[in-house]
Amino acid sequence: FQRDLQRTDRESRILSERLGSFAHELRNLVSSATLAVSAIKAGKVGLAGATGAVLDRSLVGMRILIDRSLVDVRLNEGMTVRQRLFSLVEFIAEIKMSSALGAEIKGCSMVVGEVDRNLAVDADRDLLLAAVGNLLDNAFKFTHLGTVVSLNAYAVGNRILIDVEDHCGGLPPSVVESMFLPFTQFAADQSGVGLGLSIARRSVEANLGCLKVRNVPGSGCMFTIDLPRHALPQQVSADGMAA
Repeated sequence: FQRDLQRTDRESRILSERLGSFAHELRNLVSSATLAVSAIKAGKVGLAGATGAVLDRSLVGMRILIDRSLVDVRLNEGMTVRQRLFSLVEFIAEIKMSSALGAEIKGCSMVVGEVDRNLAVDADRDLLLAAVGNLLDNAFKFTHLGTVVSLNAYAVGNRILIDVEDHCGGLPPSVVESMFLPFTQFAADQSGVGLGLSIARRSVEANLGCLKVRNVPGSGCMFTIDLPRHALPQQVSADGMAA
């Protein structure tokens, strides 16, 4: 009975910490967006200037925060993973489109490599989107101003690898594993609640994959999502030839 009480108390504290962190960060983003809208409505500034950039940044931040929270709920509640086969090239194209503004706001650029059109992934698309999105958001946050964040997806043997590489300057060896723990923030930029990498790892593992990080001293780090390889079914044309 005492053990159950202690577990319940611990879970309650964790939930309170998460709700408090979520509310605090959301309030900051809403406040920034509200101030920007007020200035624009007053006619003092336009959407194309710095105030418009603040509004963009706040809205993108709110979308990221809500997306992370929804995925975190799914993972914590043990909800069923909805696996289906989908095209890797279309998946990466969607990521590129949704993340372009985030890179621009953070003052860096994103480069996306070519993807083999025959490759496919059998996974929960929403969880995988959250994983790659969190890795890119993390890269945009810590890469040096004006540098490049690269996204590459390719096959090696019977595996599909998705790499996100930044130019943050490298990682201290002591933080490589601890950086995946919830509420862990190891850099000078302490914005956010420290859940992004934890959610990314759990999202990948729920899809029978693994998430690894490789430090590149003096340059940056590379996060790699490793998943089972699949191929799209070939379409047969009217003359009986495979497309």
